[in-house]
Amino acid sequence: MKVFGSSGTRGVANEALTPEFVLKVAKAAGTVWRSDRVAVARDTRATGEMLADAAASGLASVGANVDRLGIVPTPGAQAYAEREETPVVMITASHNPPKYNGVKLIGDDGVELAVADLERIEQKFLAEKFESVPWSQTGESRHVEGVRREYVEALLDAVDREKIADADLTVAVDPGHGAGALTSPEFFRKLGCRVVTANSQPDGHFPGRNPEPVPENLGDLGRLVAATDADVGIAHDGDADRAIFYDENGEYVEGDATLAALAAAELEPGDSVVSAVNVSQRLVDVADERDAYLELTPIGSTNIITRIRELEKQGKSVPVAGEGNGGIFFPDYRLSRDGAYTAAKFLELLADRPASEVVAPYDGYHNVRINIEYDGDAEREALLAAAEREAQDSDAEMTTLDGYRLDYGDAWVLARPSGTEPMVRIYAEARDEARAEELAEEFEGQLRAAKAEV
Repeated sequence: MKVFGSSGTRGVANEALTPEFVLKVAKAAGTVWRSDRVAVARDTRATGEMLADAAASGLASVGANVDRLGIVPTPGAQAYAEREETPVVMITASHNPPKYNGVKLIGDDGVELAVADLERIEQKFLAEKFESVPWSQTGESRHVEGVRREYVEALLDAVDREKIADADLTVAVDPGHGAGALTSPEFFRKLGCRVVTANSQPDGHFPGRNPEPVPENLGDLGRLVAATDADVGIAHDGDADRAIFYDENGEYVEGDATLAALAAAELEPGDSVVSAVNVSQRLVDVADERDAYLELTPIGSTNIITRIRELEKQGKSVPVAGEGNGGIFFPDYRLSRDGAYTAAKFLELLADRPASEVVAPYDGYHNVRINIEYDGDAEREALLAAAEREAQDSDAEMTTLDGYRLDYGDAWVLARPSGTEPMVRIYAEARDEARAEELAEEFEGQLRAAKAEV
């Protein structure tokens, strides 16, 4: 059994991800951490309080006192962990649909646990070797106030407030009913922006849109930008560690273009930038232009964090890292994905030119993503076997760092199993839209045929 995927552990709440499961994860984490105090936080999901209660119980049973932070964005929980030198159990399923929930584990340095640390906790979980304490030594809980306020204040101190305020920007914000609804609109107002919002009431049923900030879920934001003559639209996922943008014309900005623009503003010759195996050619080009090194990892924040730390131990500078899904790291600020901070860095760029011009150098690429769901191990194995056959039969350059990526020179395609949902994802990119669709659909046809035979 594999407990932790590419970004914590997730599942359908009260089915795969039960209170009993979360309690065991918390007991395993508490046993490994051996910390006198551990914090528990959550996003807005309907099952969040139930699962946070389970996590608190598990931690108390192994002797940890528990700081209950309530609803807070994941980066806000990470800021608390760093400030208080306290590990955190974060109850969130990030961008997954409303019925999902999950657990992210954050160390006392404010950073999601690296792969090696997760493996130690996973071993305790599977062996059920928890260090439970006598009744007289069980932990106590306390509710901590002001965590969101302190997070916003720290953000304000970390960005160029004067530059953003002088730009006199109108910002349309869609927190998607998630934890960012309680922090991001306030943050942008305090930056001196005029703020208009959509889907900004916290609601764990996500009535306005699903949590994932992808174009098919963000029609409200595009219309709001156009209707209010906003300079930019900003969308978050459920725990607000990601930011996706719309330009001043109400047009969706590809996350890969945003990453490329932000990287171009940060990178100096000799720097390193870390991304995942589904990296866009946009970032490849920026790294080449800046004479910087591009380091690739398997998909997922845990893998990127692990590689950043390895590079920093080698004395290398990593000013920016991330993926084209809106999850971007600025390690000099904090080694965490922070949707509000990412958005503020983008606003700094808007002080000089409109959003459409900021990303214009990175237009001209077309991206396709197809998801193929599976039910059970047999279908999963059939899909992956078909992906391997398709890759082996190709004359493209193959990378197997995470799934099967085929580079054709003018385009690339990747098939890999999701680390958070029961599906195989297919990604393709090319300058010619028809070429990207052709590559993705060819892979899709082989995989669906294999699944149908199970």
